[in-house]
Amino acid sequence: MISLPTGYTFRPVTVADAHQLAQHRAAMFLEMGRIPQADVEPLTQASIPWFQKLLNTGGYVGWFVLKGDEVVAGGGIHLRELAPMPGTYRMGTWGHIVNVFTNAAHRRRGIARCVMLQLLEWVETEKIDRISLTAAPVARPLYESLGFTVADDMELKR
Repeated sequence: MISLPTGYTFRPVTVADAHQLAQHRAAMFLEMGRIPQADVEPLTQASIPWFQKLLNTGGYVGWFVLKGDEVVAGGGIHLRELAPMPGTYRMGTWGHIVNVFTNAAHRRRGIARCVMLQLLEWVETEKIDRISLTAAPVARPLYESLGFTVADDMELKR
């Protein structure tokens, strides 16, 4: 069991949380400098049905951290089928960690680390075959301290 700082609790996300997840996603990209303020609301609205679909089909699992009734942080895993590949000669599951976000007023308390530990505990329990994430430069020390390393993936810019 992951131990959050005093006064904070975990709860799993549900389909009813799609709007909150979408808000976290847009805020995360805004803070990373990937979108301007004008794109926050369009990204939020576009993300809601994506989260609803994934949550309804089991393609996303995640947890929120609450302080009282307020959602102050969270993170999740987007799950996809993994084709057989070297070292894993069967179909498996690939989890891509997404939306690890903590509201500014609750940062520097170890909450993001607790979210990551919760996600990684679930990954271990569910025996997920591959786990990845895309790290903002400011978050790399956290992810590296948990064993993540830079991989060879490339991206086609469009």
